[in-house]
This record gives sequence, structure tokens and C-alpha cells, in this order.
Amino acid sequence: MGFGNTEKAVGSDVIVLGAGIVGVCVALHLQSRGRSVVLVDRGEAGSETSYGNAGLIERASVIPYAMPRNWLTLAGYATNRSSAVRYARSQLPKLLPWLARYWWHSGATQLDQVARDMLPLIEASVREHEALIGPAGIRELMHSDGWIELYPTRTAWQQAAQAAAGLSAYGLTYDVLDETALKEREPGLSNLAGAIHWRDPMTSSDPGAVTRAYARLFADTGGTMVRADALTLSRDGGHWSIEEGRLQHRASEVVVALGPWSSDLYTRFGYRFPMAYKRGYHMHYGVLGDQRLSVPVCDSEAGFVLAPMSQGIRLTTGIELAERDAPTNMSQLRQAESVARQYFPLGAALDVEPWRGSRPCMPDMKPVIGRADQHEGLWFAFGHAHHGFTLGPATGRLLAEMMTGATPFADPAPFSPKRF
Repeated sequence: MGFGNTEKAVGSDVIVLGAGIVGVCVALHLQSRGRSVVLVDRGEAGSETSYGNAGLIERASVIPYAMPRNWLTLAGYATNRSSAVRYARSQLPKLLPWLARYWWHSGATQLDQVARDMLPLIEASVREHEALIGPAGIRELMHSDGWIELYPTRTAWQQAAQAAAGLSAYGLTYDVLDETALKEREPGLSNLAGAIHWRDPMTSSDPGAVTRAYARLFADTGGTMVRADALTLSRDGGHWSIEEGRLQHRASEVVVALGPWSSDLYTRFGYRFPMAYKRGYHMHYGVLGDQRLSVPVCDSEAGFVLAPMSQGIRLTTGIELAERDAPTNMSQLRQAESVARQYFPLGAALDVEPWRGSRPCMPDMKPVIGRADQHEGLWFAFGHAHHGFTLGPATGRLLAEMMTGATPFADPAPFSPKRF
């Protein structure tokens, strides 16, 4: 494709498609290594999945979110009445091949390998965010008190304590809290048998603002941000180009970091990845009386997180397996809210309608990070599932090191697009 109706062509080294947390961090790390970068998004930076998450930088998630192998748990999910996992019945035939692969990778031997593959990124998660927080000027949005996992029954709490002890090799810091200790730490919580307070993670009271601040840092240090449609991407004469109105941005390399929308683009160039979508919802609430939450709290069984945010208490739901753009289904949020109100005095909902987003997920629980094998200068960075906000800066560093010929801080082979 030539210049067509464009009036001007502007050149750079790299075009990064997608201004979510992953794309912004890829752009920042490439720029810090001397590359001229254009960051492209159709909307504001951090306005999609990077905005709507629970704000956890999950250093403690050393074991990936695998499919349960307990048949009683799976039977409960199959009824489609669990608030932790829901699925669109109409999509089940299409989902079954993906679920079968997810099931296989969740086996003990396979999961152990996935955990070892992911560990260098998880271990770097807080450190790589810390490297950006100061320059971005957002210390007030970041908190180092970890988060708390809640257990309504004594049996579940004791099992969780044993599981936490089993992670001793990872050097994680945590407190096992009985009912009394939990009440002392979080007086607003009630009707719980105990909790695990994970100390290593960092949290944010406004993850969307964090992503926007990283994007401002990119712009303030010489980066170019444009509003344009990633689907205008084309290749001509060894260069990639994006149309911004009558302006054409050209570069020798391009990074696809479009999160759940990455499939809209890579399929146009002949690539096929087994991506599925774990959708999630959130709603903000006020608080009754003078109670407060000092850290995010999670009920893993019910699948929700209550997180203190600048907009109020954010209730995030578990997983909804559905098409990315399928209509909103409020049932999961309503059920999670009903359970959450048993533990914490939520007030009225503060949002007119719930937020809905999609986590792009691969069946082997690892993102796609690396060079495309059919097109020169094409790179991928997507599929981070539950850990996009956690791993944005670490992914940005890893891909930038690969693209600039530096020694990668982590082995990139497990994340190669060629594995599918």
C-alpha cells in the first residue's frame, strides 16, 4: 500500500499498538533503550482492561490460575450457579477444545513447569513497577501492604494455611490470621473464620490512573502518542504503517499489544492463537457507617475482590467464559455482591452501570511475548490473563531487551509465539 490520500508520512523505529499497561510499558522500555516509538490506541491510555482490574501487583501468585482438578468443584461450576466461574451456555461447544487444553496444562506436572516458566516475571513484577512509580510521580496511588485472602469456614482457612506453608521455597511473606486477628487488622470485616494476609504484593487504588501516568511519562520523555485504529496497520516496502487521518506513521518494527483485541489484528496477517476470554465485571460502592478497608480482600471461593479505590470500594467478579463482545450478564455481579455484603458493610452502588472487561487467556496460562515467525519486524505481547497489570512493566522490559539485542533478564522461550 502506498501513501494513498495521506498528506505526510512520519517515520520512527517502532510502532506499539495498544496503550494498555502492557503496550505502554513496552513503549517506555524501548524508548529508554534509544528507540523512537509511536504508541497507538483508539482511546485514552489505560481505559480498558488496565482500568477495570482489582489493582493487584501479584508477587504472591507463584502458582498460575489453573483449572481445578477436584471433580466436586468442577461439578459446582458445571451447574453455572457459582459466582466464581460462569459460562455462556451458547458458547460451550466452541469453548470445549480450549477448556480441554486448559485442563491438560493444569495437571500437576504441566502446572509445575508453567509455574517455573512464569516465576521470573512474577518475581520481577513489583521491582519493575517500582522502577516506574517514582519517575511517573504516582507514589500516592501505590500501596505496599499486600492483600488479604478471606475464608468463611475454619476448614477452608486451615487448608489455606497449609497450602501457604507449602510455598515456603518461594520466600513469600504472609500472616495467618484467625478470626480475632483478622478483626483487629480489618475491623469492618465479619462472619469469617480466618484469613491469609499476603505481604509481598503491591496494590493500587487507581490502576487506570497508573497506566495513564506511565503513558504521560512516555510522552514527557519524548514518545509520540496518537489516536488511531490499529486495524489500519499495513506493510509496504519493508515498513509497517498506521493511518492517523491523513497522516501516515511508518516504522520498521511493530508490536501488537492490544490485549483481548489482539486477535482482531493477528488473524488478518494469518496467525492463529488459542485465545479465550475470561470476562469480569466491577462496580463501586459506598461504605455504611465509619468502616473502611485498608487493603484489598479476596474471597477465592466466591471469586470476588473488594478493593479500596479512589472511586469507592470496587467489587470485582470472578470469571465469565463468554465471547469478548457478548452482552452484559449481571447475574454474577449480583451474586458476588450478595456474598460480599455478608462480610463487609457495603453501601449503595456508585456507578450507573457495571464495568465489563475481558482477560485474554491462553490455555497454557502463559502470555505470548516475542517475534512473529511469518513477518519481519512483527512482535507480539498479549495474553496475560489475570496478570496484565501485574506483568506490564516486566513484559515491557523483556520484549525491549529481545528487540534491542540485549540479554533478556528472563528466558523468553516459554512465551514464544511459535509454541502454538
